[in-house]
Amino acid sequence: MPHQKSVLITGCSDGGIGSALAKAFQSHGLRVFATARTVSTMLSLEQLPAVALLSLDVTSSTSIAAAVEAVKRDTNGTLDYLVNNAAINQYSPALDIDIGQAKRMFDTNYWGALEVTQKFAPLLIASKGTVVGISSISAHANIPYCSALAGSKRSLEILMETLRVELKPFGVNVLSVVTGVVRSNAQNWKHFEDWKLPDESIYKSLESQIHEHIQEKDGVYNDGAVRVDTVQHARKLADKILAGTTGTIWIGGQAGAVRFATTYLPQFVLDKMVSAGYGLEKLAKGAAK
Repeated sequence: MPHQKSVLITGCSDGGIGSALAKAFQSHGLRVFATARTVSTMLSLEQLPAVALLSLDVTSSTSIAAAVEAVKRDTNGTLDYLVNNAAINQYSPALDIDIGQAKRMFDTNYWGALEVTQKFAPLLIASKGTVVGISSISAHANIPYCSALAGSKRSLEILMETLRVELKPFGVNVLSVVTGVVRSNAQNWKHFEDWKLPDESIYKSLESQIHEHIQEKDGVYNDGAVRVDTVQHARKLADKILAGTTGTIWIGGQAGAVRFATTYLPQFVLDKMVSAGYGLEKLAKGAAK
């Protein structure tokens, strides 16, 4: 009987890229370990054959260890694919960032991915498997009010790029995925419906404009970004992973455009492009008076 390959994906709550990836891998016949902090957030996956739902908090060493043991028992100590997808977001001018919240975000987006990879490494080495890190185009474009998220995602990318070299002698493949705009819960601005700036913020006069910029109605987002379908995105990405793709890939809405702009455009042009619509030009005019 041929070996059934396995994949563990973090951050698989319904409506996100992780959930769609779980379904895509399952359709390819893999044994899927779909994880989230709370199993009840993965209801769309619970009836799928060959899909095991595991509780996994990537910021908890105890939770990670329990997930490792569960996978080891199921697969006899191997794991073919590990997809570090779990992430949380933060939206704020850099001067107004809540440092405590930002540190918790890094705990999930960076340190959590590192510890999960560390603990599953023996299983991946045993199967000469693949580690995947899900990054974002925000890690490459200096988009206003996204500096904390961008920092966590760029940190994840350099981690994956370094792991690719360090794990190569053991036959483990590493892939970094720069994700464009996708119609998923993680990129849904509804998380920020009650978003406000501190009263003392020097950007307070822009609060209503910024808030309006990040809203959506009937699937149309005021930020102007055209999001690709989550299911199609996940299928395309799963195919890339299963094909043994290594290095860094850019995939998703506007990924190609951002890659071109951040590589070839002069910085002053890029600065003007990314700052449009955020109200910063109003502050500049006011300061010039």
